[in-house]
Amino acid sequence: MSNEITKSNASNKIGFTSYITSNTITKKINGIIGDEKRGARFISGMVSAVNANPALKKCDPQSIISGALLGESLNLSPSPQLGQYYLVPYNDKSRGPIATYQMGYKGYIQLAIRSGQYKKLNVLAIKEGELIKYDPLNEEIEVQLIEDEEKRESAKTIGYYAMFEYVNGFRKTMYWSKSRMEKHALQYSKGYAKKSGYTFWEKDFDAMAYKTMLRQLISKWGVMSVDMQQAFEGDMAVINEDGSKDYVDNGDDFVVVEEPKEVSLDEI
Repeated sequence: MSNEITKSNASNKIGFTSYITSNTITKKINGIIGDEKRGARFISGMVSAVNANPALKKCDPQSIISGALLGESLNLSPSPQLGQYYLVPYNDKSRGPIATYQMGYKGYIQLAIRSGQYKKLNVLAIKEGELIKYDPLNEEIEVQLIEDEEKRESAKTIGYYAMFEYVNGFRKTMYWSKSRMEKHALQYSKGYAKKSGYTFWEKDFDAMAYKTMLRQLISKWGVMSVDMQQAFEGDMAVINEDGSKDYVDNGDDFVVVEEPKEVSLDEI
């Protein structure tokens, strides 16, 4: 462990750009990606992403690269504006600042679409006054959506609905109340429970709820492609150089440092 920490501290001192553009790391990345031009784009994208986030600059470079390589293997974009996945800085009590890989709900949607199994896939916030009835036994929902888009946007959210339909006609739906989602967030996000002010739950609760609904729905009843399985396994994890994963909300060793300001989501 001490050797790994020393190595990490040394790489932090020389800076992320110098570290990732060194011959050794560049060669390693190109070998993993399998294409020098794609590798060059990957490195350029990572340099830009880290330079745009001061908190990431302080993180162990290898944790940034490992997380980004998972996103690259899934053909997902790290752009916060697209909301497919994020590299979020946490403070590990033993290793110091470290980057975690966190899926966005739009990333899950992309992977589901690519599987070719889904005819329909939707997740939606239900507003006050819209829900007439939800029958969990027959999985049927009756709602009267607010037609005025601006009024609907400003209306209070009371719950969340998600559904999918396969091309073969198999269909599943799910509805959670806002209070149930709140309990879930408090149980699975230590940062949110502490009201740290930096968690995605606090910055964009609805987007986090969308992700939760999709994870719950797809993991229990959906088609899990290889890419989808990798995304589920990597979500909310520090991805180590050997491929092993440490999950940030499984204990108190990790404390959130700062999440992307262009936030659009996240969760477990």
